[in-house]
Amino acid sequence: MKLVKNEGVLDRLLRVILSEVFFLLAFFWLGGIWQIVSYVITIIFLITAITGFCGIYKIFGISTNKNIPSKKYTVISITTFAIIFIIIAITGAYFSNFFTKKFFLEDYNKMNHYYKQTLFYTGQDRRAETLDNYNKLVSEYVVFDNKYQAYHPYIISSDKQFNSDLVKVSDIISGLKENVNTGDLKLAHTAFEQVRPIFQDILKRNGFSMLAVSLVDFHDAMEIIIAKADAKDSAGVIEVYPGISDKLKAVEEEANDSEIQNIRTKLDEVLSLANGGKSNDLSAKAAELKSAFVKVYLVRG
Repeated sequence: MKLVKNEGVLDRLLRVILSEVFFLLAFFWLGGIWQIVSYVITIIFLITAITGFCGIYKIFGISTNKNIPSKKYTVISITTFAIIFIIIAITGAYFSNFFTKKFFLEDYNKMNHYYKQTLFYTGQDRRAETLDNYNKLVSEYVVFDNKYQAYHPYIISSDKQFNSDLVKVSDIISGLKENVNTGDLKLAHTAFEQVRPIFQDILKRNGFSMLAVSLVDFHDAMEIIIAKADAKDSAGVIEVYPGISDKLKAVEEEANDSEIQNIRTKLDEVLSLANGGKSNDLSAKAAELKSAFVKVYLVRG
């Protein structure tokens, strides 16, 4: 039985574009059932575009096929479609890869911040600070674990060991509750050290550089001093500088070439202006700091 085409040329071209968009969503962004749904929609749009027949149109008696000679669309529509298709493919893939990686690192660094603090304070045998950061670590790790056990963005989609590694880390963290609360903090510190190589292995397996991790961590801190500078708050800039400088030191430990040295220069210039009471110049200098960071992060983040 021959299907009667009920889709016009532009309709069919739009369906190809939509199939491309849903494919990018499924491939880079979605996981679980929603990834499957998105792939199914991709196939439906593509098949209906190729055949020129839409079953839903048939049910409701709709047709966008006006039997206009295809030659009319040859030059303008097909060329425009090809350009749009290529632009979506290139930019969609690039930015999807970039931002899914960025969002994963942000989630990781948010959780890892409390891990590092807990590790530090157990090593210092400081119970109160250890308890505070441990409880925050447990809370943040539950959020991280729940999200990424079920959802694997493109950057970790091929890592078959990922979920089991998350379970290992969860077992270590939960297993140290008694030691953290009432036990030997030095022993807890040694046990906590087992977490670091697990996450370093995850990052290395999935193509993350430790520089990228440090850059994202610094970015979140940098935004704080930029906000203070934009508000012309010299005292605030001076107050938050030490913590942000420490974040940049972690970056410098991974790489310290001229581009990263430029970030340090701009950060120190912001502090210098604050110390000199030149609050009106802070915002412009903070913008230079951000520009120097973005230049590095877009290429190496």
